Amino acid sequence: MFRNTKAFSGFSVNDLQQANDFYQNILGLEVVKMNGMLELKIAGGNPILIYPKPNHTPATFTILNFPVDNIEEAVAQLNKLGVRFLQYEGALKTDEKGIFRGGGPKIAWFQDPSGNILSVLETTAH
Repeated sequence: MFRNTKAFSGFSVNDLQQANDFYQNILGLEVVKMNGMLELKIAGGNPILIYPKPNHTPATFTILNFPVDNIEEAVAQLNKLGVRFLQYEGALKTDEKGIFRGGGPKIAWFQDPSGNILSVLETTAH
């Protein structure tokens, strides 16, 4: 039934203008305003819808992963733009830079202004 449908993802935020500024000016993504919402244009994929929600609750899981060639460079560049990386203990213990190096791809998590969790992860296959 949905085999030929162009599906897309979406998530909520509590402040559309803050989200627009963050995704466009900090992350450098193309953002289009439409019908009181935002549409992220992600390379190689379908758009992602961002919609305002007055009683927004941030996702407790990673909503977007950004593959990068060099996680050290990505983390450093985002730090310069004011992005702070999350620190985790236990099975997902991160180092002082916020990078998890415990097996699998190196990954670092951060939040958008509404508290949604995003990541950069080092991979050679994008």
